[in-house]
Amino acid sequence: MKIDGNFITPPDTHIWGNIIVAGCLELGPYSTVGGYVKAGRVVIGHDARIKGPLSVLETATVCDNAHLHSIQAGGNITLRPGVRVGDVNSAETIFVYGKVASDRLFGRAVKVYGT
Repeated sequence: MKIDGNFITPPDTHIWGNIIVAGCLELGPYSTVGGYVKAGRVVIGHDARIKGPLSVLETATVCDNAHLHSIQAGGNITLRPGVRVGDVNSAETIFVYGKVASDRLFGRAVKVYGT
């Protein structure tokens, strides 16, 4: 699926394939994407799942208990408590709030808040 603007999904939306969004993608809570995601900016709702890699030109915010394959971003990445993700790569800062499960965190800086 290719979207030339912004794309906001309601909660519990299930997309079987890939998503390419030129603007901002806001993936609702409990949603799933079966393929990869490419977007300008993203906000991933709580308890959402993305089975393929997430590639973002700017910033990415991943809310509580989301499960992702991997993240690559040109800007800041924010990870909330309970996030499970493979490799996380950022050209800027990775902000980690609470306990997350990740294979690797690569960024200009990694800032951890909470326990």
